[in-house]
Order: sequence, then structure tokens, then C-alpha cells
Amino acid sequence: MASAMKIVIGLLTFVTVGMIIGALFQLALIHKLEDSYGSKFPSFNRLHKIQSDGYLPLPRGVSHWVNDREAETLRIGHVKPEIVSWSPRIIVLHNFLSVEECDYLRALASPRLQVSTVVDSKTGKGIKSNVRTSSGMFLNPDEREYPMVQAIEKRISVYSHVPVENGERLQILRYEKDQFYRPHHDYFSDTFNIKRGGQRVATMLMYLSDNVEGGETFFPGAGSGECTCGGKMVQGLSIKPNKGDAVLFWSMGLDGQSDPKSLHGGCEVLSGEKWSATKWMRQRSVAS
Repeated sequence: MASAMKIVIGLLTFVTVGMIIGALFQLALIHKLEDSYGSKFPSFNRLHKIQSDGYLPLPRGVSHWVNDREAETLRIGHVKPEIVSWSPRIIVLHNFLSVEECDYLRALASPRLQVSTVVDSKTGKGIKSNVRTSSGMFLNPDEREYPMVQAIEKRISVYSHVPVENGERLQILRYEKDQFYRPHHDYFSDTFNIKRGGQRVATMLMYLSDNVEGGETFFPGAGSGECTCGGKMVQGLSIKPNKGDAVLFWSMGLDGQSDPKSLHGGCEVLSGEKWSATKWMRQRSVAS
């Protein structure tokens, strides 16, 4: 009897040790797989850091992009497209820029702001006009090489489906109280300005500041109802400036012709400061 008990105890001990060893091997395999996928399931501390840095919580199913540099550049999981008009074609890209990117562009621009101009159809040069009462500047070719600027330009290219080299230099603008931009078209109506890069086909307008009253981007030819524009009710469609959001709209229709309905303007700012960054995109490559 005693010898039989010893055999049973020995078997149980052997089985238990085997189960423990097997469990340890299984845990080691799981950790190895997680490491090979680049921490597919981020820790709570990692998610908390993302939120504290100004990002939204990651939607279900995109957690495996946390350590993906390409996905971070494109802000996959953060950018939320919203089609607001098919004619003209207008898409609002919510959370297109991070808070840090907005503040970075403003810091680059602040020391070099000058009275804004409009393009002269005869010379192609900027001239002062009472249709545009803001201050602004263009990033220079060296600044286009900065990593954060390159990331933003790549993101613009991917979401607009227009090559980076077809984009003009970023323009950063500041509208103060009572300032505005009268409705206008971004496409050219002359032959002089299309010699370099061809016609403008699309525009990406990015908002860099919050807490602005008024300052909407107004499309008189879009929508079928009323909207607010600088504290007034008008016919058309308007988009409120929210920090980090972007408005992508096309100046050319699907037929390749300039779209008159792409007429748009910047409504009067009632309070606060409206900061924005604009990227115009051409049919062909544009030299810096």
C-alpha cells in the first residue's frame, strides 16, 4: 500500500512539474510573439501618455499602429474624414494636425508675419488688397526640410492624392478681430500664373487655433440652406475653425475644368485670433 501511494504521489508531482514548465514555455512564446509585432497591445501607461500628449484614445482595432512610424506620420486612428459637400467637393478632416504641430507652425510664423497680399494676374506677384485683411508668411525651402513640416506635407499628399512636389509652399496666416478674406477662387483665371506647375487643383486649409468666434470658412455655392458667417446668417455652407481640423476642397471638377462653385472666403473674426495654414496643390510639379 505504501509503495503504491509513493508511485501515485510521484506521478502527480511529475505531471504538476510538467504543467508548470509547459505554462512557462507558453508564456515565453506569447511574449516573443508580442515583441515580434512591436508591442501590438500597448500598456496602460503608453495609452495614458498618448492621451496626455493631446491625442484622442485609440479606437478599437488600431492599437497595433501605436509604434508604427508611418501610421504616426499619417495620424491613422486620429484623422476622421467627413464629407460635407459633393458639389463643390469638400471634406473636413477632423484631428488632421496634432496640438504640437499647430503650435509648432504658429511659432515658426510669428516672427515673420507681414500684411497679406493677393496674386496679381498680370505679374504673378503678391499685391496688397482690401479684399484680404490678415497677416501671413510662407515657409522657405529650408523649413520644408524640417521633419515635422515634412510629416505634415506627406500627410497632405496622402489624404489629397496629390504628390508632395505638386504643392506650393505652406502659407501661415493670422486673422485678428474684424479681419476677413472676401469670397474668391483659388484657381487662376489668367495664363501667367499657370506657367509654373499648371492650374491649382485643390486646397488644404488647416486650422491652428481654438477659441475663435466667427472666422468660418464660407462656401456660398455649397449646401442648400443657411449658415453662420461672422455673426450673420447667409446662404451657403460654412465650417467653424477648430484647432487641428483641416478643410480639403477641390478647385477643379472631375471633368478637369475649374469649378465656379469652389468660391470661398474667410468670414470676419468677431473675437480671438484665427490662425491657419494653407497648402495649394497644382497639376504638375512646382519648383521651390
